[in-house]
Amino acid sequence: MLKVYCYSKCSTCKKALKWLDENGIGHEVIDIKADHPDEETLRKYYAMSGLPLKRFFNTSGIPYREMGLSRKLPEMSENEQLALLATDGMLVKRPLVVGDGFVLIGFKEEEWAEKLK
Repeated sequence: MLKVYCYSKCSTCKKALKWLDENGIGHEVIDIKADHPDEETLRKYYAMSGLPLKRFFNTSGIPYREMGLSRKLPEMSENEQLALLATDGMLVKRPLVVGDGFVLIGFKEEEWAEKLK
């Protein structure tokens, strides 16, 4: 079953969950704010994804902007970035979907349809 890390007030997450329901795709919803992935888990998801680590950051979120991460991230190591991501679920791009051997970040209907149908 898919794990879907979401934030209940996020409109993109709501659209994604609705899409999953409409397409009959079973999933477990995890509150990314209350139960965010730890550093080891994020490291595993990052490796599975094949994506740049920057894609894991919620660049439009308040914590990202308040911390000035657009300037700081390029100078940080991957280990430092992963440790930072693990400190606050609101730094993580959502929805974060984890399936059997794959990870999807954000909701792009075409990408989801290709991977999940």
